[in-house]
Amino acid sequence: MNSLSFAKPSELRFDNERLEVAYKMLDQWTSGECPVIPGAAILVGKNEKVLEPRFFGFQNPGSSADRIRRDGIFLLASITKPIVYLSAMKLVEKGLLSLVDPVTYYIPEFSAHHKAETLILHLFTHTSGLPDMLEDDIELRRRHAPLSRFIHGAIHDTQLLFRPGSNLRYQSMGTLIVSEIIQRISGTTIHDFIRQEVFDPLGMCSTALGSAILDKDRLVAVETPGYQDGGDFGWNSSYWRELGVPWGGCFSTPEDLGIICQLMLNGGCNNGVRILSPSSVEVMSTNRLDTLPDLPESIARTQPWGLGWQLNHSGTTHSWGDLLGRQVYGHTGATGTMLWVDPQRDGFCVILTTAELTHSRHLLSRLSNIIA
Repeated sequence: MNSLSFAKPSELRFDNERLEVAYKMLDQWTSGECPVIPGAAILVGKNEKVLEPRFFGFQNPGSSADRIRRDGIFLLASITKPIVYLSAMKLVEKGLLSLVDPVTYYIPEFSAHHKAETLILHLFTHTSGLPDMLEDDIELRRRHAPLSRFIHGAIHDTQLLFRPGSNLRYQSMGTLIVSEIIQRISGTTIHDFIRQEVFDPLGMCSTALGSAILDKDRLVAVETPGYQDGGDFGWNSSYWRELGVPWGGCFSTPEDLGIICQLMLNGGCNNGVRILSPSSVEVMSTNRLDTLPDLPESIARTQPWGLGWQLNHSGTTHSWGDLLGRQVYGHTGATGTMLWVDPQRDGFCVILTTAELTHSRHLLSRLSNIIA
């Protein structure tokens, strides 16, 4: 198993009193009759070692019986995206994919509704002009549509909101299109491709795109938005968990995500297993928006993105912390998840919660300040 090495705070020159402030804060937020956050876990790493992960709260929102499991598996939501893009970079390294190719080179029918100018690079950097979700997204979920139906909609039905490369707008459908390109090139499903190319080689046995192969008793339930009330298609439903959508359906643990963070810090290699080259890691984790000639300078400067990884948007509401520099990269997820990697400090932080990000983002930023 490709695991991480545990250490005590003193070994990593961490201030244990400050760490305890973060742990106490999470304990308070997950306690009481109406906890602010139902459940949470935090993992901090530095210099190729990690502190023992800490877990707080309950396995299910609203529960007062079952404390969260030490081996609990969290729904990552959009932290899935950089993992998908990471796997796609393996095809780039093999010469099977180029980021400056038009999407239509791999999916000819993507030209529907005047999308032929869209490049692969635009999909990686959220500059494609594609919408975040399909217009009939909720209806498809209610009908328990298969992933292929979402893919068909992203290819044939979506219309661009702006000319590719001229603006920035977060787009889950771009990640879905990249996943379909991976499937067409590799001849296998996106679920199997990521497992075979990333998770299995790294020994990430508690991580999967979709929950079908995971122990259901270990899955941590999450808070759900209002539109999912009363239905059997929400984030905690068997349908959604097993569907494994490439834009947000990955499940994992703090330790397994720590392996991804350490892989990035190590230039694509962890415990002797190389997944990516240092060149791939460098371009993924540095600003790519300043290479787009038609993108306004103010956007490229203040809202930087690498390839699948967001760089810290300092000075905006999407910043992960006031004490994190511009070189820090990572991602968040709608289920209240956050991870960031700091190459200058040679460290990272993984915070997994079960509270909607719209309610918990400011709390996660406070935690990041303490850790930083």
